[in-house]
Amino acid sequence: MLVVTTNDIQGYRIVRHLGLVRGLTVRSRSVVGNLGAAVQIFFGGNISVYTKLAEHARQEAFDLLVEHAQSMGANAVIGMRYDANEIAAAVTEVLAYGSAVVVEPVSGGQTAETGGPWTSGGAVR
Repeated sequence: MLVVTTNDIQGYRIVRHLGLVRGLTVRSRSVVGNLGAAVQIFFGGNISVYTKLAEHARQEAFDLLVEHAQSMGANAVIGMRYDANEIAAAVTEVLAYGSAVVVEPVSGGQTAETGGPWTSGGAVR
């Protein structure tokens, strides 16, 4: 699965648009996590407890986005974005969204098959 933030993929041609896809997760901070963060806040700097929570939530939303796109028959997602909102005290939603598409390599271009930069392991996250 190719996932990019751009509206096209170099070396590929979009042959079909399948529509909007999304991955949504809602996360809360635990009491233990809040206590650990409070200690980090006291000393200043990066609040690693919250950084890990945010990264985990974004990864989960991304994975759900990819699952949604695959279930529609897509082999790529273009225009991928994240959005996050606080929906209640200590409760945050993270949304990953984009356009599901079917792409095919353009002859002579650099693609995943020819060693180009757009391999599924190099997906934009």
